Amino acid sequence: MRRLKKAVRDHRNGCFLAGCVITGVLLALILLGAFWTPYDPTAMMAGPKLDGPSLAHLFGTDHFGRDIFSRVLKGAGVTALVAAGTVVIGGVCGTLIGALTGYFGGAVDELLMRFNDTITAFPSILLALVCVTIFGSGKYQVLLVLGIVFIPSFARIARTAFSSLRDANFVQSARLMGAKPARILFVHILPNTLHVLLPAVTIGFNNAVLAEASMSFLGLCGQPPEASLGALLSEAQGMLTTAPWYALCTGGMIVALIFGVGLIGEGLQSGRGERNA
Repeated sequence: MRRLKKAVRDHRNGCFLAGCVITGVLLALILLGAFWTPYDPTAMMAGPKLDGPSLAHLFGTDHFGRDIFSRVLKGAGVTALVAAGTVVIGGVCGTLIGALTGYFGGAVDELLMRFNDTITAFPSILLALVCVTIFGSGKYQVLLVLGIVFIPSFARIARTAFSSLRDANFVQSARLMGAKPARILFVHILPNTLHVLLPAVTIGFNNAVLAEASMSFLGLCGQPPEASLGALLSEAQGMLTTAPWYALCTGGMIVALIFGVGLIGEGLQSGRGERNA
């Protein structure tokens, strides 16, 4: 039994470390792409048209002779920015709503959770598409809309976590010592909910990557020549037979990013389960 537990623990640590390595490498490439790329991502005729992967062009070139590797680096930066901003807006606002409803309950719970249910009643992608259509397309509009759409999921998780701890012994002791509700919420309870919230952040980031890719695939996130990974996939769709490396390299970046962050989330969730056991 001890050997089995050790093997499971090593597997969990391995998932977490592998996720950190993969995500770290990708983030380093994305940061590099923000300041430098081998070629100008928008420059026409940077290389021969529809040239396959080579030392000169690692991911080949597209139908305009543009370097695909440079375009993927820039596109990954846009996708990561939108996904991270989505998680920040949804996570902060959702956690605040969940903390208030979970701790106070009563009328506050009813009011804020009805708002939460109103947003949840609509399909998230459909709601995001409607909002972007109304307020206009662009990466910052998509970031804001997706952030609002993601609030309910974080609010539900935070509400459950805070409500389970509001009557804990350390919380009651803090009340007896005269601690104010704000201090109890964010100094005493919040640190004890991170083991629940952090895995939710990784899941939310991956969902945001997919949502942003879907919307940019439809042309709703930025305007050419600036493009995110979804827009690059849309371009590559018409060249699956003539330049399959375009779609494979772009889709591979999305898969690798989701896979790396997913491994981190799996490691965090497994660690939580091990502590609870």
